[in-house]
Amino acid sequence: MGHGRSGRATRAGEREGWRVMGRWCTAWRHAGSGGAGPRTAAPASAPAPGRRRAPRRRTEPASRTVPASRTASVRRLALVTAVLATATAAALPGGAAFAAGDAPGYAFADGAQRIEGTNAASDAAALTAGATYRSSLPRDGTLYYRLDLDAASDAYVSVTAVPGSAGEVTAVDGIRVSVQDAEGGSCSSDSATFGAAHSPRPVTAWGMREIAPGGNRCQEPGTYYVTVERARPQDSPPEDWDLELTVATEPRPARTDATEAPEAWDSASPEAVPGEPEPRTGGNGFAHATPLGPGAWRDGIRPGQTLYYKVPVDWGRQVYATAELDGAQEASGYATGALRLALHNPVRGEVDDAAKGYTGRPATVGLAALPPVAYPNRYATSGQVGAVRFAGDYYVVVHLAAQVAEDFGAGPFGLTLRVGLRGSARSGPDYAGESRPKGLFAVSAQDRAAAPESGPPDDDDPAMKAVAVGGIGTGSLLLAGLTVWTAAARRRAR
Repeated sequence: MGHGRSGRATRAGEREGWRVMGRWCTAWRHAGSGGAGPRTAAPASAPAPGRRRAPRRRTEPASRTVPASRTASVRRLALVTAVLATATAAALPGGAAFAAGDAPGYAFADGAQRIEGTNAASDAAALTAGATYRSSLPRDGTLYYRLDLDAASDAYVSVTAVPGSAGEVTAVDGIRVSVQDAEGGSCSSDSATFGAAHSPRPVTAWGMREIAPGGNRCQEPGTYYVTVERARPQDSPPEDWDLELTVATEPRPARTDATEAPEAWDSASPEAVPGEPEPRTGGNGFAHATPLGPGAWRDGIRPGQTLYYKVPVDWGRQVYATAELDGAQEASGYATGALRLALHNPVRGEVDDAAKGYTGRPATVGLAALPPVAYPNRYATSGQVGAVRFAGDYYVVVHLAAQVAEDFGAGPFGLTLRVGLRGSARSGPDYAGESRPKGLFAVSAQDRAAAPESGPPDDDDPAMKAVAVGGIGTGSLLLAGLTVWTAAARRRAR
């Protein structure tokens, strides 16, 4: 999930690199002439009228003079260094900065298809597996969307609702999503609410149609419906909410093994991930989540902002995470459930969440211990265990309540995210077909290469070598140009 986005991000980074190089070339020409255009200079031996020449401070022996070409070269190299830093920051995933003021809003998937929900199932528009859609949800009423499913795949639908910032929300306000068969029978239902913080933020609920051994409902091929509605319309702001919908299908295994969830697994609370955090800027939506590997990461977050990161998790591995919020300059006040940390699976279904109040002093919140990713987890009665049913990109989502600004200012506040993986990777089920999107429930070499680990790189790590090779599209290209220009400047100086 996200290979197409990765390619688009790479091409966008390359375009940005060439654009920055174009600006640099113009600046290079100007630097070579000492300014932005023709200029008339007074002779070096003539001081400005009415002013006495200051004595020259020598930094080199009197027998040596600094050539004008070297001075121009120094200016050029300083300019290149600054431009390279800007270009590299622009090309990094999730590297877009934001100015002071309101927190950035939710970033929808590029190219998401517009679709309208209907008030009746009879004329509902169809959702296609592997696609992402944009829609809108009014305050009142239930919206319908159609699914055409076979009898050989499990189907998953996620709905992310993005409320506006104008209206107030309550703890029980949010969205409810369900999947129904053609007769209106329920296959599954899920809801997501804003919680005790009363902070407007993107909320995600998911629904599914599963082909289960011995199942007697929602097992047949045919037409199914997705319904979306507000959890409590009477408590909800009047304006429409934007929606992002995704649909995925998972093929059945070629052969059936265990039909019960594993009973024994390491449920001990994970130890905190050590190490000095490295900078990594979070994305503003699922489709733009910043890849992360195990380690400690440093970011900044504003009140009302939600940050998205994605961690590739193999079959057999356990993922855990903690979020640490720095203290405020003035520790006076209290914001309920201000720091929220959540984990979502590859189809964006929520696995676990935790929140903690904020008093202006440093605060830490962590996820519960979760079992290793395994196909039979879906047979568990616990929703947390059932949600870690497949490998792929797991999303770590951090939200800072908007109310924090009332007592502690607009920020940004320092955020440290510590992500860990334990256990050994194993082979997954032998699927009888392809998922849609393709490769959604697997971790590829490209996924690993895109998710750096904090700390010193391992020279023998093939993933890091892949990162180095892949960098030629942006930073390496600029650095190669810098090497050529530096050599040319030195020749001219000699």
